[in-house]
Amino acid sequence: MVMQSVAWAQGLGGGASANSTYGTILSLLPFALIFVIFYFLVIRPQQTRAKQQKELREALKKGDKVVTASGIWGTVTNLGKETVTLQIADTTKIRIQRDQIARLRGGDEEEKDKDS
Repeated sequence: MVMQSVAWAQGLGGGASANSTYGTILSLLPFALIFVIFYFLVIRPQQTRAKQQKELREALKKGDKVVTASGIWGTVTNLGKETVTLQIADTTKIRIQRDQIARLRGGDEEEKDKDS
């Protein structure tokens, strides 16, 4: 007898009513909110940074002072389609991929970084 009343109670609330549709949408709302927050805190800033890096690499020219992703400071002496030649000392030049250029170096940075 108890099982019949439980089955009867489940049968009354089930079905495709407006409340169940609203409940489904309401249960998915936290996931949508998490995705929106994730997009604005992680995905969008990363896309903006990647766009800035691409513009930096395309705007490189001879004589630019740069810092590589590995931390090497140098001056651009030659530009290829995929490579850049850097002069890192008076007689030392290295060739690296354009993707490894992290940022341009300002003139003040060299003065700040010298050991006392």
